[in-house]
Amino acid sequence: MTDQERSTDSFHSYLTPTARLFSDCTRLRLLIYCWLPPVLMALLPSEAWAQDTPDYYRQNCMNCHTIGGGKLTGPDLKNVSERKDAEWLIRFMQNPKAVVDSGDPYAAKLVEESRGVVMPVAPGMSRYRAEQILKLIEEESKLEESQFRGMQISNKPFAEADRFAGHELFVGRRRLENGGTACIACHSMYDIAALGGGRLGPDLTLVYERLQGRNSLAAWLMAPATETMQPIFKDHPLTGDEIHSLTAYFAASAQHRESDASVSRITFLLLGLAIAAAIIFAFDAIWKGRFSGVRSPLVETVNAKQHRTEEAHAEQQQPPSRSELLGVSDQSPPRGDS
Repeated sequence: MTDQERSTDSFHSYLTPTARLFSDCTRLRLLIYCWLPPVLMALLPSEAWAQDTPDYYRQNCMNCHTIGGGKLTGPDLKNVSERKDAEWLIRFMQNPKAVVDSGDPYAAKLVEESRGVVMPVAPGMSRYRAEQILKLIEEESKLEESQFRGMQISNKPFAEADRFAGHELFVGRRRLENGGTACIACHSMYDIAALGGGRLGPDLTLVYERLQGRNSLAAWLMAPATETMQPIFKDHPLTGDEIHSLTAYFAASAQHRESDASVSRITFLLLGLAIAAAIIFAFDAIWKGRFSGVRSPLVETVNAKQHRTEEAHAEQQQPPSRSELLGVSDQSPPRGDS
């Protein structure tokens, strides 16, 4: 056996146990990842897994529901187990649209009371999670005042200062206290001049009538439930004073007509044409000066060179004089010494 063969056998004898050890470690990790969570869930009490349920409710349910605080977009959930059995509630929480589409009369009633909004499925809504939420609601319903009672809607009369403040909040001149986005980013109103507001959401001029008054509108602002607004305002909710001011502004706008979107589009087109024309004239003025300041000297130099060339060529074309033809100089011969 040569030295090279001995070296190769020695390397293989070292590599084989190492590779086997690596393979055994990989199997052990897979075994831990696959079997450890179910074993822990079986051994630990359910309270250890349910301890984050209040935070989950606060982040995903409190936008639309209170417990003892009255109706928002969705119904008040206090003593909800007395209205429907647990199995129905779990099924509804896991897939609300399927229950509504099945023709369930109670689900249809909830959609009607929520002004056509079907409850979205909360993230990670398993059967276990739904059971824990029902337990939380049952415990909170027994309290005199639940921690999820929510914000109370103001009933004080609207003043002109409230309407003005609402307009300032809508157009973004006054920042929302919790950092939310101004309404004008997605919505328009009758009194938003020139290009108007955003077109992602509907015109809100008649929103006070569409939502049937002050309480429903304020409840909607407290917990917007649309797919676009909910992620924005879930972590940046409106304050009570902001809801009051915006509600006053929307109530005052109910007597006006919605803005015409076509007018805004025509205005935008005309403004674009005007800006384009202004840019063209500006560049024309700039390049005109550049022509006189840079290109004119170059043109003059070329013209002067061409003129000298033409003069030289003209001199070459002149006929020879008589003296040149006779070969005699025009100058007188020098006189000799006398």
